[in-house]
Amino acid sequence: MKSFAVAICAPSGTGKTTVARALVRGGADLLFSVSATTRPARVGEQAGVDYHFVGRDEFEAMIAGGELLEWAEVHGELYGTPRANLERAERDGKLLILDIDVQGAQQVVTARPDTVTIFLLPPSLGALLERLRNRESEDEVRLRQRLETAQRELERLDAFEYVVVNDRLEETVARVGSIIAAERQRRDRQAEQLAALGRRLREDLERERR
Repeated sequence: MKSFAVAICAPSGTGKTTVARALVRGGADLLFSVSATTRPARVGEQAGVDYHFVGRDEFEAMIAGGELLEWAEVHGELYGTPRANLERAERDGKLLILDIDVQGAQQVVTARPDTVTIFLLPPSLGALLERLRNRESEDEVRLRQRLETAQRELERLDAFEYVVVNDRLEETVARVGSIIAAERQRRDRQAEQLAALGRRLREDLERERR
């Protein structure tokens, strides 16, 4: 199986990280991409597990060194995907699950056009607001910023291959898992067909040269 990346995007508070983590827990051939960020850790987050928490100088050095597959500044903080994550997934024959924003997904698709893109929608604005307000890190200023970003992200909805409403976690994980399974099967079939075509062409060329 050829390794590829799956970019899961959503407005902040929709639950993309929870969905991505649940997918990886249920799939031995999936690898969660731990992003680098300059933002402070939230309560309960662990360095190297949830994020690689770094200073701005270190992050900028990673950019300059070409160590990031993608990066973006969101709400005043820098976020990025280390290239090493994709290299590890390819080495181990796993699919890389990216929990990233829309800007980052666009950069990944530019670098790797075979990336599968999935956008998660909240069931309603009320549900999104409730989830955001339940975060201790959100004040009204940050809340407004996140809603403005959500509006801009929704304008890019047509750029995504798949859109899934995240209402009930188990159902969402099942739907996204089905998408990944279908993409894997499609790509495996395509690889087999191309390999078969290559064999036929070689055989035809050999006969033609006789």
